[in-house]
Amino acid sequence: MKNITKLGLTALAGSLVASSAFAGAMSVSGSAKITHAAQDETEVTGNSFSNSKGLSFSGSGELDNGYTVSTTYSMTDSAFSSSQVTIDMGDTGTVGLWNGANGAGINKYSDVIPTAGEQVWDDSDADDNGIPTHDNKNMVGYNGTFGNVTVSLAYVNGGASAAGGAASDSSWAVEYNGLLDGLTLGVAQGEDGETVDLQTMWAKYTSGAVTVGYQMSDRDNTGSTADEESNHIGASFAVNDNLSISAGRHEVDMGAGKTDETSTGVSASYTTGGVTVGFVANSTDDVAGTAGSDDSYREIAVSFAF
Repeated sequence: MKNITKLGLTALAGSLVASSAFAGAMSVSGSAKITHAAQDETEVTGNSFSNSKGLSFSGSGELDNGYTVSTTYSMTDSAFSSSQVTIDMGDTGTVGLWNGANGAGINKYSDVIPTAGEQVWDDSDADDNGIPTHDNKNMVGYNGTFGNVTVSLAYVNGGASAAGGAASDSSWAVEYNGLLDGLTLGVAQGEDGETVDLQTMWAKYTSGAVTVGYQMSDRDNTGSTADEESNHIGASFAVNDNLSISAGRHEVDMGAGKTDETSTGVSASYTTGGVTVGFVANSTDDVAGTAGSDDSYREIAVSFAF
């Protein structure tokens, strides 16, 4: 699978060598966020208020063969967050390189459950247990849509593996939306280094203002009983053009000798103009499979886009 991925992406890159950009533009956008966060009484959090800021530089240009090259570079609190360079080849698809961003392969679809804010395991499950992802630093990838089928490939040369050290990561994903209006089905598989096999399957259905989703995932640690199998279900509802709410549940089988980890949560967001007010309430029982180790997280945030 790794050799096939490398061969395809090398061929795509080779077809672009003779082209050059002749027109383009750069732009800058930003955001500011004020947050009040509260965790459970067993944790020392200090001042519950915080603020954060972000900048995003983006640009695009057209090559002489009609392809479009796009790039973004994002910063959070003056520190690097993510970057990407993509080449849109029209009906052929898009090839690119993502650094710190999940733009292709199984990472792009690691959690597709609808939410109005954050995923139910976020913040209260510090290790993101049961989420099928591999390294995304300088990840080469491809995305293409052909009729009702979307294909996504990813490859990281010498990426950081789950077992430590460096090992190449790779993955693929396929989505299909031609069975029923509003219904999307998908499957993805990948490798996190040489010891962890990844897989996930999902179904998502949208009808009017309601979207529901179900996803089951697996992190299979070769030669170990520390496998993680997860089931995630959730729904979101667009109350109107400005207000959305959601709820979900994520359960992880942590393997032999451990208790199932269960995360639940609700989110809401209200947007008017460039201002978004968000609310998140998440909790996780038996964190990382340790019985009685519970955690919770509450957040109210006001974000400004400019």
